[in-house]
Amino acid sequence: MDIIKFLDGFTTEKLTARMSSRRGALAAFGVFGTQALMAAAPCFRTASGKEALKQSNGAAVNALQLALILEYLEAEFYIKALDSGVLPNGRPEAVYMQISKHETAHVEFLKAGLEGAGVEPVFKPEFDYTADGAFAPFDTSNPDAYLQLLTLAQAFEDTGVRAYKGQAGNLQGTPFLMPALRIHSVEARHAAEVRRLRAGFLDISLDEDALPWITLDNRGPGMPPITQPVYDGEEEVVQGGVNLVELTEFGAVEVSQSYDEPLATQEVLQIIAPFLGCKE
Repeated sequence: MDIIKFLDGFTTEKLTARMSSRRGALAAFGVFGTQALMAAAPCFRTASGKEALKQSNGAAVNALQLALILEYLEAEFYIKALDSGVLPNGRPEAVYMQISKHETAHVEFLKAGLEGAGVEPVFKPEFDYTADGAFAPFDTSNPDAYLQLLTLAQAFEDTGVRAYKGQAGNLQGTPFLMPALRIHSVEARHAAEVRRLRAGFLDISLDEDALPWITLDNRGPGMPPITQPVYDGEEEVVQGGVNLVELTEFGAVEVSQSYDEPLATQEVLQIIAPFLGCKE
């Protein structure tokens, strides 16, 4: 498999070429104040260092700030994973290298978009990838370190997929909707490829036990309970007010596999809370 082609999406080169034009287009957002989203998360602050964050109705900017927080989380994770010495050489390292390039590019793209709209991007917070001692993914003396790298990668990517879908409505009518949906697609490809790595490591059948997409609210084999909030709600079979199990010949399993359910802002913040280094 050509990993580069499989994970094709927003490469650094593609994003850089678009940043200058996006800066001008995003002026249509107007200049929003600091965001209500950040007021709900004391670990996050704008570049101005303000402690009291002003409430605003800038739903689009809130969505971009939330996306930036997630991309910060993912980008630093993959950099640390590549530097840890835990990843096996060959395909695992190649996959993580390519995903790392994407996540770093997403960070720069979102920061440029926010700045182009006259908004200060939130600073990157401190992250605790041990989740207060639950994991040791970068410790070469930990026999489960590689599995934990795969576990966290899957959880982060699945969160990103659902979070971008949850914010799509807030980006409706803005120049950022289509780029966000493309990033959503790239995150889904990341998640699928990480599942393939996990299936290979656990020596399980990808077709039977570890499909490259979410099924019902199952977190998948080898995924610890701390990751369950990532998958809660994915068992939904009603789309657009229509129960697709009743309407079609497909069962709940097949219907749930066909759709990713959106995550609301507060749900995303609750999922990533264990990985925040600041505990205010």
